[in-house]
Amino acid sequence: MTTYHLAQVNIALARADMDSEIMSGFVARLDEINLLAERSQGFVWRLVGDGADATSIRAFDDPLMLVNMSVWQDLESLRAFVYKSVHVELIRDRAAWFSKMMEAHQALWWVPAGHTPSVQEAKAKIEHFRAHGPSPVAFSFAKPFPQPLPE
Repeated sequence: MTTYHLAQVNIALARADMDSEIMSGFVARLDEINLLAERSQGFVWRLVGDGADATSIRAFDDPLMLVNMSVWQDLESLRAFVYKSVHVELIRDRAAWFSKMMEAHQALWWVPAGHTPSVQEAKAKIEHFRAHGPSPVAFSFAKPFPQPLPE
């Protein structure tokens, strides 16, 4: 019987390089927030590049475009981390560090438990969401879809 976990990707266009004064407030909180995620109920996996975070991963042509990915046991666990923990402080302050994106910058999707999604898979999910809106293939917190039925 296949069980499923929830994968998420979000991308953000940084206002400057990670070593700049502009980004210093964000960078200063990365270890804290990543540790909080790892200790949160329902956490399964997160994308890590060189070092302890994903800021070194270049998934896009623009070197200021950052990618963040993680996998959670369920939607409720991810929602609690994102919106009901100190992580929400970074969301509140994001305009200081990141440019507003006019296109969808986040996607959620179900993966078989044990599957580690690739950056290419995540990029495809964002593109699908942009092209088709929320669907079982890629969706959002605002319009979630239930996990597939066990096989």
